[in-house]
Amino acid sequence: MPVKIRLTRRGRKKQPFYHIVVADSRAPRDGKYIEKLGMYDPTTKPATIDLDFDKALDWVQKGAQPTDTCRAILSHKGVMMKKHLQEGVRKNALTQEEADRKFNEWLTNKEEKVRAEEEAERNKLQKEEEERLEAEKKINQERAEELAKRNAQQAEEEKTEETSQSEEEASEQEASKPTASSEAAEEEKTEPQAEESSEASQENQGDQQEESDKNE
Repeated sequence: MPVKIRLTRRGRKKQPFYHIVVADSRAPRDGKYIEKLGMYDPTTKPATIDLDFDKALDWVQKGAQPTDTCRAILSHKGVMMKKHLQEGVRKNALTQEEADRKFNEWLTNKEEKVRAEEEAERNKLQKEEEERLEAEKKINQERAEELAKRNAQQAEEEKTEETSQSEEEASEQEASKPTASSEAAEEEKTEPQAEESSEASQENQGDQQEESDKNE
């Protein structure tokens, strides 16, 4: 029976994760499997891989063929490297101690490389977050300056409008008051009229007195 190491999809829509399984190559992708070897989640940064190393190595040594993605996962975790070294031991190309030493050196270098990549990713995310915060701060500052400018302009317009209204009211009040020259002219006009009325009254009284004397 041809056996493959492959992925079976799990998870919700747009949030997938995968089981690493040993299954019959003729079985459906998400159908029955022989044994589960681990889990793979590509949605995280870096991707999360949880693998049973010894089981995976045992199946690879038995001849199970991994798919391309699973081969990359097994290589990343050192299964394919361990298989290669064990084949060298089997062929007497090197001793078990030498194979273990080489694998430990490879594993140490791999872990250092992974830590460096994780550190670089964290620094990148931190830098992006700082740039995002700085951009938001700049935008907020520009908005505050624009709002202050708008408020100052509005206050200036209101002040100008109030000044204009005050000037109009003062002009109306000034226009409603009679001027000194018009008052003097009005007084001069009134005095002759008063004198003429007094003279006319005296003449009327004189005429009445004369008529009275004649009648007597």
